This record gives sequence, C-alpha cells and structure tokens, in this order.
Amino acid sequence: MLEALANAFRVPDLRKKILFTIGIIALYRVGAHIPVPGVSREMITQLGTATQSGALGLLNLFSGGALQTFAIFSLGIMPYITSSIIMQLLQAVIPKFEAWAKEGESGQRKLTQITRYMTLVLGFVESIGLIATFEYQLKGLLTNGAFDWLTRALILLSLMAGTAFIMWMGELITQRGIGNGMSLLIFSSIVARFPRTIVQAIELNQWYWAIAIIFAAFFIIIAIVAMERAQRRIPVQYAKRVVGRKVFGGVGTYIPLKLNAANVVPIIFATSVLSFPTVLSSLSGVTWLKTLANALSKGPLYWTLMTVFILFFSYFYTALIFNPIDLADNLRKQGGFIPGVRPGKATSSYIENVLNRITLPGALFLAVIAVIPTILFQQTNISLLQQFGGTSILIMVGVALETMTQLESQLKMRHYDGFFK
Repeated sequence: MLEALANAFRVPDLRKKILFTIGIIALYRVGAHIPVPGVSREMITQLGTATQSGALGLLNLFSGGALQTFAIFSLGIMPYITSSIIMQLLQAVIPKFEAWAKEGESGQRKLTQITRYMTLVLGFVESIGLIATFEYQLKGLLTNGAFDWLTRALILLSLMAGTAFIMWMGELITQRGIGNGMSLLIFSSIVARFPRTIVQAIELNQWYWAIAIIFAAFFIIIAIVAMERAQRRIPVQYAKRVVGRKVFGGVGTYIPLKLNAANVVPIIFATSVLSFPTVLSSLSGVTWLKTLANALSKGPLYWTLMTVFILFFSYFYTALIFNPIDLADNLRKQGGFIPGVRPGKATSSYIENVLNRITLPGALFLAVIAVIPTILFQQTNISLLQQFGGTSILIMVGVALETMTQLESQLKMRHYDGFFK
C-alpha cells in the first residue's frame, strides 16, 4: 500500500489531484470551527452537551462536530445528499427527469442544476429547524428565550452560505481531485471526531472501553469489506453473429449484483424519518408531539422502527436504482441470454427474484450495523460507541474502498501496480 501511494506521488498529475483534495478537505475542516454570528462561548458549551445523543448526535457526527459549535458548516453535506437521493427517486416518477438521465452529459447537467437548487431549499428549511431547536436548548442564555430577528436572519444566511460553499467544494473535489467529493467530506467529518473522542474516553477513565471498541471495530471493518465486495454473479451468454468475415459474440460473461446495492442510503433515510418529529416538535412546541419525538429518539420503539425502516428502504432504493426490465431488454437487443432462462419477461422475473433474495441479508446486515451500537450507546452512555458505531465505520470503509479503486485505475493507466494486487 505504501509503495502504491509513493507511486501516486511520483506522477505529477496524480500528485496535484491528491494535494488539491487534501487542501479542500483542510478548508472544510476550518469552516467547521467558525461559529455563526450571535453565538457566545457559553452557548457553544451548552450545545456541546445537547448534541451528544439522539438525532442531533448523528447529525453532529456527519458534520464533523460543526453542529455542537453552531458553525457555519453546521448543516454539513446532508442537504446535498438528501436532494441527490430525492432526485433519484423523482427520476422513477417524473418521465422528463428519466429522459434527461438517459440523455448523457447534457441531461446530467440539467439534473445537477436542479439538485443544487433543491439543496439550497432544503438548507433553508433545515436552517429554520436548527435555529428553532437550538433556541429551545439555549432558553436560559438568550434574552426573552430566543434570538432577535436580526440575529436569526444572520444565522440563516450564514448556514445557507455554508451549505452552498460545501456543495461547491465537494463538486471541485469530484472534478479536479481524487474520489467522490461529497463522500470524502463525510469521511473527513467522521475521522476528525476520533482523536477528540479517544482523549475524552481516557479523561473519563474509559480507556478500557476505547481499547475494546477499537479491537471490535477491526472485525467490523473486515465484515463490512466482505459485504461491500460480495456479489451474486448471474452468468450471461452471447450468441455468435457473423458480419462479413468476422465472428462477433459467442463469449460468456456475468451480471454482478451487489449484496448491499443500497449502501448506507437506507440508514440515512431511516434516520431522517425518525428525526422529523423532533424537528417538528422544536418548531411547534406541541406537548403530544414532544412526547412522540422523545419516544422515537430512543428506547425499544426507536430500535424496532429503525430496523423496519432500514429493511423497507433497502428494498425500495434497490428497486429504484436497478431496473430488471431495462436490463433484460438490453440483453435481448445485444443478443445475450441467461442459460436456461428465456429472453424477455422470464429474464426480468429471474433477475428480480435473485435481487429480492440477496437484498434481504444485505438489509439485515445494515440493520445490525446501525441498531446494535445505538442500543449499546443508549444503555451505557459511552460516547465512543457513537463515534465508532457501525454507521460511521460503514461510511468510512465504503468511501475508502471507492477512493482506492479510483486511484488504482489511475495508477494502472500509467503502468504502476495499485493497492489491489
């Protein structure tokens, strides 16, 4: 691995891309420590305690600790990710969007522009919810129990500007750096929390938990890598075609179906749905809504619903990104067929049945990875379990594998050995 990194730095073009990526990530981390206008040190201290658990704890993890300091990057990359997921969902519902997705680069530019506008809209809505939530947390430190309107407007503008700036930085990394920019920003946010969390564990005399959790994380990483690389390969045979004096086709290949095709998206969806009542209760102040939000933020009901939602969204998202009918139609047009299965509807039904069977173990794995650390954290109140939880490790491993694969392809193009020999 060290040799592969050394080879990457020997190539001027790759070296520039890697250093550019590191520079953008460093700039992102600086913005996570600049508080919005109108927030004092006492407020930041109180927010640090309020954002250690529940939905706010997970959002704080994804923002790299920016939420607990009420920084300009408090919303993190989540508005962009949410809008990207919504756009993927809309492509299956709105024919115009589906047509744009099939147009190539010009259609993708249109979809990207709509995604950007939607990110700003979501950033606006989430900023209002965040201001209302933090006003509730800081009642004792605020005059009349709330920010004045000028301060609210400045905070709202700061958070939206931070969201737009993060979106721009992520796209810059994707275009001019190495790896997927949005994924790398989330990766850096999670990794940035580890040193501080370990120091806190040692200060609280929880060093033995730190050692045990890090040791357990090693085996979790192995399981996640195995699950990320796991595939169900459906064999495909192509018929021979004679064009002039040349023979085409007649070769065998396979369709790779990932065991966990949805990746971490079902966890994000499930968390968003369960945290929605918390945002509503902060905005409305209705008593029964606060009771519902508290019930949905911890305890057996939260664990059960989290598991059910992850299973549901795993099947739902996999069905959206993978269309067996289109795949069967493309195979038929190219003269391909699955041995023992008739072309057309029988092929699409066969692929759909295989996909449904392999999605279940992948969904159950996601549920275990997300729910078990949450249960342990809520029962023991050990912050390490939240930082080193299965969700954060799953994201880190997935992003690391994706980035290494892209760097591997760049090295192979230049006749160097990569990471995976």
